Amino acid sequence: MPDPPASGTGRAGRPLLAVFSATFFVRFAFGITVAVLASYISGQSSLFGQQEVGVVGVVASLAPVGEFSTVLLSGAAADRYGRFPVLFGGIASAAVIFVVVALTRNPYLLGVANLAFGVSSGAILASSLAIVADHSAATERGFEMGRFDAMNLSGWIAGFAFGLGVRGAVPNASLGIAFLLGSAVLAGGLGFAALLLRGQPAYQGDPAYSFSDVTRHVFRRSVLLVTLPWLVIYMLIGTALVFLGPASGGIGVGSTELAAIIGGGGLVLVLTQPTFGRMADRFGRMRLMTVGAAGFVLVMVFASLIVAFGPAVPLLAGVGVSVVAALAYGPAALAALTDLSLQMSRATTMAIYSLTISLGMLVGLLVSTQLFAQLGNVGLYIFFGSVAAALVILTLARLVDVRAAGSERPTTPAR
Repeated sequence: MPDPPASGTGRAGRPLLAVFSATFFVRFAFGITVAVLASYISGQSSLFGQQEVGVVGVVASLAPVGEFSTVLLSGAAADRYGRFPVLFGGIASAAVIFVVVALTRNPYLLGVANLAFGVSSGAILASSLAIVADHSAATERGFEMGRFDAMNLSGWIAGFAFGLGVRGAVPNASLGIAFLLGSAVLAGGLGFAALLLRGQPAYQGDPAYSFSDVTRHVFRRSVLLVTLPWLVIYMLIGTALVFLGPASGGIGVGSTELAAIIGGGGLVLVLTQPTFGRMADRFGRMRLMTVGAAGFVLVMVFASLIVAFGPAVPLLAGVGVSVVAALAYGPAALAALTDLSLQMSRATTMAIYSLTISLGMLVGLLVSTQLFAQLGNVGLYIFFGSVAAALVILTLARLVDVRAAGSERPTTPAR
């Protein structure tokens, strides 16, 4: 099927606006809950012991288990039955799960709820990415994926910052309110997106598409070399999201200050992601992916130095600059993945992205928490070093693959 015309802000652009708004609300709600999850499970808001870290790591890791074990099924369902039914079903189920979580602190029940939440999260992400790809012309995929990433990541960060504020302002015994807030935000986002979509044409699915097509369309070397770097990137991100709040208290940075820093980071995301995406359209996906990979490596270098020497201003500045460079990776890699997809299998292809990031969060949480529990700060250095080395190797592998296939065109049509 040919690419759609360039999207606009009028009636034809309303499906994109619907998915962008839904994405922001969803990630805002998720960010609120992730910020308080560790404190909610352990019953304390700072200074976790090694035993508490282990329990938090196991419960938090079950969401990625639910996501990566079912997301291919969600992607195949979106390809066969349509994107928006899967998206809206995922949002509605996540809202119900958050209410359940607010009613209990039993770690076993929280683990089951987190597992179910991961299933919903995978359905939301795979269908959302497919919708953006469906409504993006080849010459503007980077830009539209940048806008999606801006809404996705700024929603995460704004919600995470808000959640940290709640964690600092509300007694630990009342932290269940954060999950109720998250449920309300999800319901609001669902209603707003549904209102925008009324009367709009959307991909209705392909009844001929079957799950057996997954291997043929998705598990290709070119696709895997785009998605596997996300595996190691989210090993880092997953660990940071769960433990950044408690860790900040350990180095003397309060919840309010950290919330302000992260909120400022959300503004940077909104400004940079579409710009990086436009640059990927103009100069090529691989160039921007290389810049982003270098940024992530430098983030881990500076994070290790902060662990060793404390939050000195030059080190914090180094983290900030490195994070900006790392932000180039997302829109370029998502556009590259779209270039490699066909509409009939697009949601399933995008589900591979969701699978790799959820698996990365799972592996990262389990490995980092166990290394820290056994070796303390030395374990963190080993974790950061391993993630950085893996990211460098995978980036070089794709560079070799792109050069072997010939010079990369900035806007490669789907094939």
